[in-house]
Amino acid sequence: MLSPNSINTLGDLRRAVARDPGVNLRVKDEIRRNLIRKMRAGDTLFPGIIGYEDTVIPQLTNAILSRHNFILLGLRGQAKSRILRGLVDLLDEALPVVPGCEVNDNPLAPICAGCRAQIAEEGDLLRIAWLPRSARYVEKLATPDVTIADIVGDIDPIKAAKGGLHLSSELTMHYGLLPRANRGVFAINELPDLAGKIQVGLFNILQEGDVQIKGYPVRLPLDVMMVFTANPEDYTARGKIITPLKDRIGSEIRTHYPQTRRLGMAITEQEAWVKRADTECGVEVPEYVREIIEEVAFQARDDKKVDRRSGVSQRLPISCLENVVSNAERRALINGEGLAVPRVTDIYGALPSITGKFELEYEGELRGAETVAREIIRSAVSNVFGNVFDRLDGHEVVDWFDNGGTLMLSDSTPAGDVISMSRSVPGLIRLVEQVGVRRDAPAPVAASAIDFLLEGLYSLKKISRSEERGYQAAETPRRTPRSSEPLFDQGVSVPTKKKYYN
Repeated sequence: MLSPNSINTLGDLRRAVARDPGVNLRVKDEIRRNLIRKMRAGDTLFPGIIGYEDTVIPQLTNAILSRHNFILLGLRGQAKSRILRGLVDLLDEALPVVPGCEVNDNPLAPICAGCRAQIAEEGDLLRIAWLPRSARYVEKLATPDVTIADIVGDIDPIKAAKGGLHLSSELTMHYGLLPRANRGVFAINELPDLAGKIQVGLFNILQEGDVQIKGYPVRLPLDVMMVFTANPEDYTARGKIITPLKDRIGSEIRTHYPQTRRLGMAITEQEAWVKRADTECGVEVPEYVREIIEEVAFQARDDKKVDRRSGVSQRLPISCLENVVSNAERRALINGEGLAVPRVTDIYGALPSITGKFELEYEGELRGAETVAREIIRSAVSNVFGNVFDRLDGHEVVDWFDNGGTLMLSDSTPAGDVISMSRSVPGLIRLVEQVGVRRDAPAPVAASAIDFLLEGLYSLKKISRSEERGYQAAETPRRTPRSSEPLFDQGVSVPTKKKYYN
């Protein structure tokens, strides 16, 4: 690997390459060499990518070892862009280039006329510039308004007029993004959205390794790795990638959502902003809250009312967890509590972070995004709590509600009040200990566990609940209420979400 500390001129570079020709590699060989070094050292190939160890990463490794241009096919929120940006870590730390060259020309094999003239004039005394690896990655989001000039380049008549040059001269060229990515990685996100005629302009670089600008007989033999992303629906069903271009892409790699809840939780924990140093109260997120939030994404992906073709991004649980923590933080600040502990109720309060993360089918559109989201949350709570309930002896709590007991709580009820009010429910505090909460646990932790138990019993239809926000619980009460008792409060909207358990 070349070092900027020992190479200052073209002459120094020539001598270094003469001693070790392997340091002057084309970009695909350079990435391949550095990947092999990482594999031999046992290093993590793509840090921060979780859940692809046995699926995507091996295929990606094969593509790089094969020196392929490749495309990642996957629904939104499957870390496709992150993987492409991770290729930067496989580049050398710095690359010797001709100073001021727009296409990062190799001083030993220049491709543009200006650099050839400069090298001919200065020879081995030419000063060498060093390009950091971060500047060798160029990314473009494909949109319908992208032109061939944006990607490849065009003639610049102003440059020709100022220099007194003929328009056919190479020196009049204005290079596009692709030539400027020379000796690096060029990524195009959402390739199907690129117009067909622009896709045709990529043929030569993928097959012959060169581009031609504006029809003049000037070819640039570029050294570049090209990588793409696409939604599989666009790629196969709508057919927006033209067939000759698909044929020229070396490897097609399919990504996927986390295959288990635990993997999803690991991704969410890595990405979500939970540790908040700028607040006066600490934050502690119970494991069951993390599980329910992740299960919301899994339930949404399987829900028939949600459009599976558009997918449910992994950004849903990330945004939801951040919103849930904020709701708990708000409650702690209002009540002067030193610890913010999210409750299951806070997930319902995080609906704005959920409803915008999925597209609905016709049936879902009829029901409305918020109604669908509430049903999904309830299913998620049921799945997570169902495993816990099997280990609990909750008949005493259920019997108390069946015999006419009621409990009114809201999402802003202080932790101490939640505990004191729950003491009237026989056996409820005992169940808190059974879900892993110690007797000496802080009040917000115990209050969160109480909320989890009540919401869990509601999700399993052991008890019923109404929310005084204009929505009526779907379940039929398990007992006949006294005429003086309010059971469902329809059409009422109040600032806080009061819950009436019975």
